[in-house]
Amino acid sequence: MADNQTNSVSPADVANEPTEFKRSLSLLDSTLIVSGSMIGSGVFIVTADMARNLGSSGWLLMLWVLTGVLTVAAALSYGELAGMMPKAGGQYIYIQRAYGHLTGFVYGWTVFTVIQTGTIAAVAVAFTKYTAVFIPALGPENVLLALGPIKITLGSLFAIGSLVLLTWLNSRGVQSGKLIQNVFTSAKLIALFGLIIVGIALGLSSGLLSVNLTNAWEASSTSATGDIVPLAGIALVLAFGTSMVGSLFSADAWNNVTFIAGEIKNPRRNIPLALFFGTLLVTTIYFLANISYLSLLPLKGSPTATDIVGRGIQFAEADRVATAAVETIFGNVAVGVMAVLIMISTFGCNNGLILAGARLYYAMAKDGLFLKQASHLNQNAVPGRALWLQCIWASLLCLSGKYGDLLDYCTFASLLFYIITITGLFRLRRTEPNTERPYRAFGYPLVPALYIIAGLTICFILLYTKTFNTGMGLLIAGLGIPVYYFTTRNR
Repeated sequence: MADNQTNSVSPADVANEPTEFKRSLSLLDSTLIVSGSMIGSGVFIVTADMARNLGSSGWLLMLWVLTGVLTVAAALSYGELAGMMPKAGGQYIYIQRAYGHLTGFVYGWTVFTVIQTGTIAAVAVAFTKYTAVFIPALGPENVLLALGPIKITLGSLFAIGSLVLLTWLNSRGVQSGKLIQNVFTSAKLIALFGLIIVGIALGLSSGLLSVNLTNAWEASSTSATGDIVPLAGIALVLAFGTSMVGSLFSADAWNNVTFIAGEIKNPRRNIPLALFFGTLLVTTIYFLANISYLSLLPLKGSPTATDIVGRGIQFAEADRVATAAVETIFGNVAVGVMAVLIMISTFGCNNGLILAGARLYYAMAKDGLFLKQASHLNQNAVPGRALWLQCIWASLLCLSGKYGDLLDYCTFASLLFYIITITGLFRLRRTEPNTERPYRAFGYPLVPALYIIAGLTICFILLYTKTFNTGMGLLIAGLGIPVYYFTTRNR
């Protein structure tokens, strides 16, 4: 990914361009970036699959609690690294400092090829899917051009258009990106809290929540045809670990705030606080949202039922649990209400992902490990070329139709990089004992160690239950090793 050719930027442009970021993001801005990047469309959907895998309200809620504990624990551990290295690039910088250029490059390679751009593409398609509720022409059946396995639809062009718009707005300066993030994140947080309060209040009055919590720990797996198999022992552990993929990655992208450390005021203080407040806020919302679902819908249902109550959480139509739950409150208008909420959620989520991702590629380019053009700031003091390179690749993933597969493949690799980064905390404590640490990881060494143990346990479960996908995730990340040696051969 490095470019050893002569840079196409003119000397005059280089002389006039800003040389550093503007520190203009406050603690509130940073917290909203954390929470806004985390909340996409996952929390509205993944509970259905988790309910089929576990068949138990107690284990379902325990899964969301454990996800929240792990996410906050990881954020607290990252806080020490962020305080030590308040530089643009965040997690890439931490990994590189702890393990060297190769490991840092492999992380950046995986983020660019799949994790960040693949997530951006998937979120853009989710945004388009729910916009199609109001503009049916954006549906996947409206194919404009078919090129073998690639099908160009009006919807895919709309998704790309949303990426181009957000990229252009973010290229206008960090203030523009901040305004979008603050407005859209605030809107979806208010809407989610409203739905949670109304849902739980109605559930308590109807008594459905207490019914769902009866026999809360009797786990079972339910097939797509409705066949039920009781779970216990190792089978329950495997089902729990596999189901956790949905909740963990509904709570992912909290680390994106570390990428923009160069634009945060007093980053040594504000990044650790933003990580803590943002992850705590979102994981609390996710838990309460699932309480709301259990207050409005039966946990168990039948795939052949024709009404939303009969289908329950397990077999909500197209896994749209939140839409089914809201339908019990607002009736037929629920589809439109939830479509608007998810449009707001996904648009704001992608703004945060687009804003943050480009800063990582900028940091890599500064180290000679990415295209040289990405190492420049535009006249608005943002990495404009890095933003557009990210936009181009994410747009191609939108057209490929393979971004969903790529995200599945890198679920395992992404979790490994979290574990690697937190392990780097222990390494840096040993190799750099005298480095200034404005914030020290809460509960060190117990809390970081528990995260590593829990993360590795989930990785082993995924290796066993989803061998192909985890293998592909390792392969994509591993391809970064020969690419690193190829691109740095002249250094």
